[in-house]
Amino acid sequence: MKHLPLIWRNLFRKKTRTFFTFMTIFVSFLLFAFLMATRAAFSMGVEIASAERLMLMHKVSLLQLLPISYQSQIQSTPGVELVTHNTWFGGTYQDKPTQFGVIACEPEQIVKLYPEIKVKPEEMKAWLADRQGVMVGRDTATRMNWKIGDRVPIKGTIWQPKEGDTWFFNISAIYDADKTFDKTGFYFRYDYLDENRRGAYGQVGWYVVKIKDPNQAAQVSAAIDQQFANSAAETKTSPEKAWMQGFANQIGNIGYMLVLILTAVLFVMLIVAANTMTQAVRERTMELAVLKTLGFSNGLVLTMVLLESVTLAIFGGGLGLLAGAGMVSLAGGFASAFLPVFTISQNDLMIGGALCVTLGFLSGLLPAVSAMNLRITDALRRN
Repeated sequence: MKHLPLIWRNLFRKKTRTFFTFMTIFVSFLLFAFLMATRAAFSMGVEIASAERLMLMHKVSLLQLLPISYQSQIQSTPGVELVTHNTWFGGTYQDKPTQFGVIACEPEQIVKLYPEIKVKPEEMKAWLADRQGVMVGRDTATRMNWKIGDRVPIKGTIWQPKEGDTWFFNISAIYDADKTFDKTGFYFRYDYLDENRRGAYGQVGWYVVKIKDPNQAAQVSAAIDQQFANSAAETKTSPEKAWMQGFANQIGNIGYMLVLILTAVLFVMLIVAANTMTQAVRERTMELAVLKTLGFSNGLVLTMVLLESVTLAIFGGGLGLLAGAGMVSLAGGFASAFLPVFTISQNDLMIGGALCVTLGFLSGLLPAVSAMNLRITDALRRN
């Protein structure tokens, strides 16, 4: 467009004002990137939960254990393809709790049920051959500087070994996954736990069930729970997404709160940008009248003012998003102990880009309409 140089020059008519407006937009969208990454971290698992997986726990609470004998009954339920169990271990490493999730599982089954887990065949074979073997996530291995063959002591908190208070594990495998899957896990063999803990033998924490048809999730869940109705350990089966959402809701609707904060920030940003454009148009009243005298149409004047506003928003917001995405990527390693998945998705970046354009359009709309409706005689009379 031949009028772009004119638009660019108008942007830098007041360099200081343009700079501060630019920085305000930049910081707002930098904050957007961090808030979206935090939102994704707190809803980890909810968005990527598989429709083929069901989660089965004790009807009273997840703290209540279930008999391992339930596994064969669940497997024989019509519609069930595969089932395994997990048990939360807890534990502390170097006297620091909650550094990573320690879970007792069935090695072969867990890998089948979670295809997101990528582990080398030779490492998987080593894990199956070592009763004290563990599979750890890449992020945890990197942060703890662990490598294959290392021996790791974990002090028991929930489960105490028959001798002493410390469990010993051998790093047999290190798994990878994409950015949306937790790579901080510490998975060890359930048979090692059950043989060496003090009591609660033959008890597990929860079951993970893969079904043949996701459309039959409700029917299969009801059929499973019906088998254990009125038993000593009744069950509650739900889709994986609902189960994950229940965990997220225990600490409040973080996503909703973050969206509210972001809405407030962007609203303030809209007012600031609109005020800037209003001042810019008011200062150029005489120039706009001259442009119209020279033959610039009302539509062209409207377009030029809108493009000025949108250009500022795109540059400030776009650079803020890029900087935010880079900082989120760098911060992911440091935050992995508390937020296993700390990343901003491509979808959130696209939403951010759309918000940049929307912000620019809305902030420039009223000043642009005002400039379009400006009458040459009125403009000359003011000056």
